[in-house]
Amino acid sequence: MNFAKTLNWKNLALTLLLAAGLLAPQTAAAHCDAMDGPVVVEARQAIAAGDPQSLLKWVMPEHEEQIRRTFAQTMQVRKLSPEAREVADQYFLEALVRLHRESEGASYTGIKPAGTIPGHIARADAALNEGSVDELAAHVANHVKREMLERFQQALAKKEQAGQNAEAGRAFVEAYVHYVHFVEGIVGVISGDHAH
Repeated sequence: MNFAKTLNWKNLALTLLLAAGLLAPQTAAAHCDAMDGPVVVEARQAIAAGDPQSLLKWVMPEHEEQIRRTFAQTMQVRKLSPEAREVADQYFLEALVRLHRESEGASYTGIKPAGTIPGHIARADAALNEGSVDELAAHVANHVKREMLERFQQALAKKEQAGQNAEAGRAFVEAYVHYVHFVEGIVGVISGDHAH
């Protein structure tokens, strides 16, 4: 029984990690709170242009006025000195990112340094900027194929030995469960049938 519980937890953890890190929308593993993420990049452009309108899409309607007000205050304080400009910009960025994270139902833990966006998320953003998802889809498909092939090969190799004794049979069952649950998890994520 302990064997089955261990398998279930391992497979659940694997499926959740895969879903969160590779295929699912990235609200938990945020990149919108990075200095080189889309919210901060667009906020810097809006500050340079002196217009917050493009930023309102990043927050809920009930926060629009707060963003407008904070933006106006930021623009006034920026005029005082280079140091004031730096502090005002950071204050505005923190407010915008915090409210954006709130709109996602996620906690705010500060703005992360540039260069911390996971590669698969950077590729997803690049696909949108380039207007093509082909490279990203190929990358994800290749990653899934490698992971599936590894599990398949392990299960196949252990299947051939499964009839030798109970221990070899259990080793096959463990590999089989890892393989089948991986496939099940992928299909569940793609079809939207996975548990949250």
